Amino acid sequence: MKLKKLLFISLLFITNIILAQQITISGVVSDETGSLPGATVLIKGTNKGTETDFDGKYTIHVNRGQTLVFSFVGYEDKEILVEKQSIINAFLTESSSSLEEVNLGYVKKKRTYCAGIPTVSAKDIQKKVRTNNIANMLQGKASGIVITNSSHSPQETDENYASISENSFKKVTTNPLSTFSVDVDAASYSNVRRHLNDNQLPPKDAVRIEEMINYFNYDYKNPEGEQPFSINTELSKAPWNEENLLLHIGLQGKKIETKDLAPSNIVFLLDVSGSMSASNKLPLLKSSLKLLLQTLRPEDRVAIVVYAGSSGVVLPSTSCKKKDKILKALESLDASGSTAGGEGLRLAYKIAEENFIKKGNNRIILATDGDFNVGESSNHAMEKLIEKEREKGIAISVLGFGMGNYKDDKMEIIADKGNGNYAYIDNILEAKKVLVKEFGGTFHTIAKDVKFQLEFNPMFVSKYRLIGYENRLLNDEDFEDDKKDAGEIGSGHTVTALYEIVPNTEKEIKSNLKYQKANLTEEALKSNDLITLKLRYKKPKEDKSILIETTVKNNPIASENTSNNFNFSAAVAEVGMLLRDSEFKKNSTWESAKKLAKKGKGTDEEGYRSEFIKLIEIGEILKNQ
Repeated sequence: MKLKKLLFISLLFITNIILAQQITISGVVSDETGSLPGATVLIKGTNKGTETDFDGKYTIHVNRGQTLVFSFVGYEDKEILVEKQSIINAFLTESSSSLEEVNLGYVKKKRTYCAGIPTVSAKDIQKKVRTNNIANMLQGKASGIVITNSSHSPQETDENYASISENSFKKVTTNPLSTFSVDVDAASYSNVRRHLNDNQLPPKDAVRIEEMINYFNYDYKNPEGEQPFSINTELSKAPWNEENLLLHIGLQGKKIETKDLAPSNIVFLLDVSGSMSASNKLPLLKSSLKLLLQTLRPEDRVAIVVYAGSSGVVLPSTSCKKKDKILKALESLDASGSTAGGEGLRLAYKIAEENFIKKGNNRIILATDGDFNVGESSNHAMEKLIEKEREKGIAISVLGFGMGNYKDDKMEIIADKGNGNYAYIDNILEAKKVLVKEFGGTFHTIAKDVKFQLEFNPMFVSKYRLIGYENRLLNDEDFEDDKKDAGEIGSGHTVTALYEIVPNTEKEIKSNLKYQKANLTEEALKSNDLITLKLRYKKPKEDKSILIETTVKNNPIASENTSNNFNFSAAVAEVGMLLRDSEFKKNSTWESAKKLAKKGKGTDEEGYRSEFIKLIEIGEILKNQ
């Protein structure tokens, strides 16, 4: 007995010595331009470490006498001995030996290439872009280029995109109405950015122009009264074809402060199959959801369902008062097995329904690379499942990750049919934008089944073309059909659509039809209306739509007087047409798009528009290779 007591005292003594040596170190990792998100902080000689957050901050428990190693892609490692200090800030300097690696969020990966898609060498980019602060772009930030070693051999990819057949010009006398569902998804832009930052041209069908345009926020007037959004229009010459007009339409959703949002019942449905093992998938997914948890409030609830071979509940629905418990469940996830996507969907819906919050935000957040290869694999089967469940008031939003086997087509269907949003997360800064800065717009719906219908006056319009929205077109009769599903608008969201218009210069209507003629009404002949614009929407918990109607006058403004909204959205459309090699690009050039983007850049507090201007330069280089 005495021996056991002596051993216990000795063990306690040794433990106290060890604990006395262990201290908590915090600090910031930075370079000459500022903080470095995603830098690695490792205890030398061990596999224990951490990573900096999006402000470059870190915290780690370490023993005195140990050494911390600070590293980041493209920089020299820095070692600092831990003595009595509690704060250690590390300043990293650029290295020329590891520029063939790319930083994706908090993780490193070797660069890969798509077979048959042009890449650009370090020499070419340095020659053409050095004047645009290439040093900053080499530091792995979201707005930059990463130089590659052109000696790498191409690798096969298996990315799937739904085929897009661009909208053509419609003759007003035979097609006077244009009807479509709004779309606030922006996944295409960040996916295109990923390709360009990997020095590759994106596949044409990956370029959905309306999603590129809607990635950016625009300065529209705020809604007034009970309406959940304002309608804003602007008309001027089309920059790529001055014989035509360009109509800019913008919706501004009402902003609801986070504290006033309805409580959330969220189920994370996470793909942890073998296809998610890459460093830019599951590790980035975990880091992204950690950011989202910072935004959630004590009244919100989170459950975690995973699927890989079979599906299971990692965390039952848990109050966000217990964020430590939620974080621990996230950290425990590993990638392995095949992908039972359908089984996971059904289980997630079951948990969401069991914890349903009346008048709350009930939503599944699916995070995946979209590689459903076991179980409910067909698009049709998933579509039917999601349509059935959305009627119960449970939405589903999708976060896409990864490359190589990326299944964009399936994820777009899930979000569209599930009354949710679809975003592609290519780095931790994009995660911050989608999950933190735009939290209300991404996950809190203020209006559902939002549809546009434009009627063009043949007195002034000969033909028109909706730019983008190819997969959102509706039949004319769908506009008044309240059973027809359409798009959702979230808190503070903006939605933008562009029409290219061929004016009717002859001021008379010709019809080649044998059995009918086009007779203009008094309204067409005497008014100055170019278009009558109608919009229908439903309140989130109601089934009957509300109609809003306005007109656009035939009063185009001079190009020099157009707004930042008009100029920048037109620049994005022009780039989209160039990337798609569109038959409608007319006089579009990379240089004209860049000038237009700079003209419409505005204050650009977040730097997203400046980043786009850099991407224009990359696209031009790749197209000219």
